[in-house]
Amino acid sequence: MTVLLDQVVMTDYGLFYLTWEAFNYDGDLAPHFAGQQNGWVGAALPGMLFVCLARRAGGSAVKIELLEARPQLDAPGEDCVEVSVSLTDDREVWWSGFTGMDAGAFDLPGGTYRLRVTARGRDAGHDGEFEDEVVDSYLLQLWSAPVEHDEIVRTGSTDARYWNDAWGTPQGETAPTRS
Repeated sequence: MTVLLDQVVMTDYGLFYLTWEAFNYDGDLAPHFAGQQNGWVGAALPGMLFVCLARRAGGSAVKIELLEARPQLDAPGEDCVEVSVSLTDDREVWWSGFTGMDAGAFDLPGGTYRLRVTARGRDAGHDGEFEDEVVDSYLLQLWSAPVEHDEIVRTGSTDARYWNDAWGTPQGETAPTRS
């Protein structure tokens, strides 16, 4: 296992993102979730990934791990989703909170990856969105794997349920397309 990031990330509007290609975010999150079941980890567009954190502003603990194989489903947390991401070649991956208060980069070999995001304390993060201390945490685990549809592994918080309903498309339904 290689730890790529392990720190409290300051953000605004609850957005944390990873990007490995040039992008122009126009303020519309809907395309990032098109065709996905989950509504808080947007991986539908190539070259970037959005994670909707529960806190509106402040710091959330974020840890990103690169693993040799699929991990056990034993990380603590009420909420867990999996998505797939692809990098055409070795890339520098930039991470940032929405306003760029905190930002940095790590190297990631090219290939296709499965990404599991496990969240703990989303309801506490939502309810205490302006607390001084960290109240929510996110574990992002990457491993080489073929591309698959996103999957909601578990939803235990009201906050994740809200985002799944707001941005996700129920299994078996067709996601709206952007015209």
